[in-house]
Amino acid sequence: MLHRSLQSCRDRPVEIMNILASSPEERRSDRTAEANAPYNSVMAIEEPSILQHYMRIALRWRWIIIGATIAVMALGLVVTLLMTPQYTAASTIEILRESDQVTSFEGVERETSVADQEFYQTQYGLLRARTLAERVATELNLIDDPEFFEMFGAAEEGEEAFQINNGRFPAQGRAQRQRVAGEVLLDHVSIEPTRLSRLVDIRFTSPDPAFSASVANAWAENFIESNLERKLQSTSYGRDALQRQLTDYKQRLDESQRQLVTYASNQEIINLPATSEGAQERPIVADNLAALNSALSEAIADRIAAESRFRQAGSAGSTAAALGNTAINNLRQRRAELAADYQQLMVRFEPGYPAAQAIQQQIDALDSAITREESRVSGSVQAEYRQAVQRESALEMRVNSLKDEYLDLRRRSIQYNIFEQEVDTNQALYDGLLQRFEEIGIAGGVGVNNIAIVDLADVPQIPSSPRLVLNLLIALLGGMLLGVAIALGLEQLDESIGDPTELQRRLGLPLLGSVPKVADETPMEALLDRKSELVDAYLAVQTNLGFTTEHGIPRAFSVTSTRPGEGKSTTALALATILSRQGRKVILIDGDMRSPSVHQLAGVDHDRGLSNFLTGEDALESLIFKMEDLGVDAMTAGPIPPNAAELLTGNRLSLLVDRLLVTYDHVVVDSPPVLGLADAPLIGSQLDGVIYAVESHGIRSTQVKTALGRLVSARVKVFGGIVTKFDARKAHFGYDYDYGYGYGRDAKTESA
Repeated sequence: MLHRSLQSCRDRPVEIMNILASSPEERRSDRTAEANAPYNSVMAIEEPSILQHYMRIALRWRWIIIGATIAVMALGLVVTLLMTPQYTAASTIEILRESDQVTSFEGVERETSVADQEFYQTQYGLLRARTLAERVATELNLIDDPEFFEMFGAAEEGEEAFQINNGRFPAQGRAQRQRVAGEVLLDHVSIEPTRLSRLVDIRFTSPDPAFSASVANAWAENFIESNLERKLQSTSYGRDALQRQLTDYKQRLDESQRQLVTYASNQEIINLPATSEGAQERPIVADNLAALNSALSEAIADRIAAESRFRQAGSAGSTAAALGNTAINNLRQRRAELAADYQQLMVRFEPGYPAAQAIQQQIDALDSAITREESRVSGSVQAEYRQAVQRESALEMRVNSLKDEYLDLRRRSIQYNIFEQEVDTNQALYDGLLQRFEEIGIAGGVGVNNIAIVDLADVPQIPSSPRLVLNLLIALLGGMLLGVAIALGLEQLDESIGDPTELQRRLGLPLLGSVPKVADETPMEALLDRKSELVDAYLAVQTNLGFTTEHGIPRAFSVTSTRPGEGKSTTALALATILSRQGRKVILIDGDMRSPSVHQLAGVDHDRGLSNFLTGEDALESLIFKMEDLGVDAMTAGPIPPNAAELLTGNRLSLLVDRLLVTYDHVVVDSPPVLGLADAPLIGSQLDGVIYAVESHGIRSTQVKTALGRLVSARVKVFGGIVTKFDARKAHFGYDYDYGYGYGRDAKTESA
């Protein structure tokens, strides 16, 4: 709201200066007059909308816009016709999504949509790779082809690599030419994926249609080859890495096995192999301990039996024992049992086995005893008892010794088991890596390609550019934009008053009316024709002028302008004529004593007039003449004085007006222009006010503001402004006048 208020104050400088320059009584009078004057509401001007504003600008500068559009279209046509035709060839390939999991050892893949997007974006980037472009250039032998570099203007002047000798490039600049050729191909190739599909178009553009097709096809084929090479290279990298890991783990396995064997040898750990699947190795000490423990149990049993017989023999007497057959039978029975035990041991062990030897010794002892008993016919129960005790003691000592050996073996087997577990772990890792190595070798040998050519590029028959219709449409749009930009710039630079509405919007000056430009007749002839548009326009001005004061039309006023030639004299004559035709008695005074014009309109000389009265002559009758055609009395400027401003500084002009108002209803003064002269402010200050004439499209608004400022500084009241020489055809959109409604229309128009 504050900005809008400041803007309105800025757009109305004359009104503000009038208010500041006036006295409090005058401002109160002006406020009363404004409150009672209905012309303010009549002359209120509605601000145009943004669309209307720009439409007005477009219509005002339409020829500029049309001219700029035509010029740009002509330029576009010429440029299009001068452009070298370009041909675009396209080959289509299909890129299938391949799995990231090569073997069963790979981890879980990421989300499919994200992986797909990354995969295809990677493929598109590979299609635009510099290495692929250089590979195509090498395959097509473009590096050593001067016509290729000349076709695209890529040969760098002054570079040794592009110096042609005997129609060939030098060999030492091949690397640089390869780089430049790759850049040229990349600049003219486009990769266009088909939306929502796996298809990709490879397009290449050049002035040669056959060359475009060959490059597009070579691009697709080399991309497939490079893809296969990357896969083989990736498989080779994987095999090499696994080979290194296999070698490392093989060394670890061998080292751990050697460590296990060395420790077992140093610690004398002997394990028997497993006899069944799933069973573990067992130490030989355990088997010996089990066998001797069993023999000890038997020896204990024999000793108990011998002890029992010994005690019985001791109680029953030796003779009975010696003479009885029981001992011999027992010895034989014992021998049979030992023989059975021995045969049982022979099934599992060799004859040198200690337990077997012990049993054999017992058998031999029994045989000796039996022999002795048989030979001596009697035996000694006591000897049998002692033998049983000795045997038990020997077995018990051996079992205790084996127990100590077994416990020591268990202690020494702890580290042995650690080494054995390390061997098993290294063996499992080695086997796993070996299996993966074999799988990668199989996958690399298969060599499946996920990229295929769908359509090879054909040689284009029609150039892809330049496109005449498209270029003309672009030129049309560009020309219109250029024309609009020029129109907006000219609009900003243009300070002339184009529309009557701008009089109040730019200058803050109330609009009394607009006067059309008279082209086919003189202003005098137009005033004499009461049906002319000029008369209708000044009738409207007279009507609005009646609302400027409390008592209606001002009785004494002058008509001025910023500079000569704006129509102020015609306006003064016309207002005087219109007022006279309303039955009022009016006198027109030519106040422009420097360049008088009223006498020319009336067809008389200016030997006597205003300057005579201002110099002291009081005979008014001799200074006034009658304009019979218009019904107006007039006073010429009189002889041109050397000091017109000095004549106006006195009170003679006020005295003249007072004397004329006794006889006349209205005194109209044709005042000199404001800029450069002091006459207009001096005349206006001695009258009721001033009517300001502004030429349409003829004067800058800044000049008008300066002139109005001079009037305000002289405390001259400005009733309003009149736009003169107005041409409705040059007016902005939305503003048009139809002067002389019903006048001058032909019968066909009237009938319509």
